[in-house]
Amino acid sequence: MQFVLASQSPARLATLRAAGVDPAVFVSGVDEDAVAASLVDPSPSELVSALATAKAEAVLDQVAAAHPDAVVVACDSMLSIHGQMVGKPGSPEAARERWAAMAGATGELLTGHAVVRLDGGTRSKEASGWESTTVRFGTPSQHEIDAYVASGEPLHVAGGFTIDGLGGWFVEGLDGGHTSVIGISLPLTRRLLGEVGVSVVDLWRPPAS
Repeated sequence: MQFVLASQSPARLATLRAAGVDPAVFVSGVDEDAVAASLVDPSPSELVSALATAKAEAVLDQVAAAHPDAVVVACDSMLSIHGQMVGKPGSPEAARERWAAMAGATGELLTGHAVVRLDGGTRSKEASGWESTTVRFGTPSQHEIDAYVASGEPLHVAGGFTIDGLGGWFVEGLDGGHTSVIGISLPLTRRLLGEVGVSVVDLWRPPAS
């Protein structure tokens, strides 16, 4: 059974590898804005779950051709802060504005996961879920914000921050799963894999001889 990660996120890939799994990577290329626009007044959890499901669906045909027996895992994360759901800033200006609003505040990082099992190239089972982690942000100086934005790191990550890179300096604490904030919740993924009949320990790389 091949573990497939439907994401180009280096952080998700590194998290899985550190946890003993060597996934094949298939990038979904889903238009997240278009998926979000197709939903009618979704709750935050419905939004991240729908985006994760769309990413899994987008790669199924490719995966089935390359790995007929596989489990596809897709993820999406967004930050809820001050009553607003925000994704990737995308530009230095947006990242700077985002951090001006986040400094000293508390937000909820929501992560949706979708898992699809393929047997013989045919979808056999699927599961999805989400979880929320409270993030307590520090209060970086303007110089620190400018330097962080200039690094490019916050432009392409949900909420405009990371905890596994430079952004970790500016996060005071978390209430919930830290791997969820990185982008893929190991506990949630394990539970969803179980729902489709796959034990995560069977996906671990063999110990070195």
